[in-house]
Amino acid sequence: MPQGFTVTAEAELDKAERLLDRAHRGQLVDWWLPSNRHGARTPNFDIASTCIIDGKRGLLLIEAKAYDQELIKEAAGRHLPKDASEDRKASHPTIGLAIESARAGLTAATGHPWDISRDSHYQMSNRFAWSWKLTQLGIPVCLVYLGFLCADEMADKGDPVLTAEAWTRLVLSHSASLFPPEIWDQAWTVNGVRFAPLIATAMQPLQRGHT
Repeated sequence: MPQGFTVTAEAELDKAERLLDRAHRGQLVDWWLPSNRHGARTPNFDIASTCIIDGKRGLLLIEAKAYDQELIKEAAGRHLPKDASEDRKASHPTIGLAIESARAGLTAATGHPWDISRDSHYQMSNRFAWSWKLTQLGIPVCLVYLGFLCADEMADKGDPVLTAEAWTRLVLSHSASLFPPEIWDQAWTVNGVRFAPLIATAMQPLQRGHT
């Protein structure tokens, strides 16, 4: 998910019937949301697909960016404004607990300190938290932070990513307060299955007729 240019919806994993069975989806939503708010939105991944990792069916999760501000602006935490929706208010405590459980689990699994949090760098924190939860369900995960190179059509929004080295520096800078740099580009064993957080780049020229 998405599926080409016809089905463009990004994947909320607790609702992604094509990717996960009912039992796993139920465990994910129970972990993230209060029981009376299971229809609320959950983090959506730019690209999500099944894959094979070490001979076992797993998930490939991709967070894609094309210019620097797409990542830099995500340094904020998940705030709770006065006019927040009832769904947001109800899920705020459970999301905090879910990410904390992942923080503790990743610290124990990797032997490195982790500081993912609901209240800072929320997007990257929830990407790693969901990856950890999937491993707890026995599902190996490859989580890719993907930089699209030379997307000049996005220059009015921020500086396009020009090289793989620049993208790596940007991601490492963004994640520095959350976990050490050596976490990236290795395959860790977490909850008995593989978890591989990767930094990658791709060149995808814009095709005529697609914007």
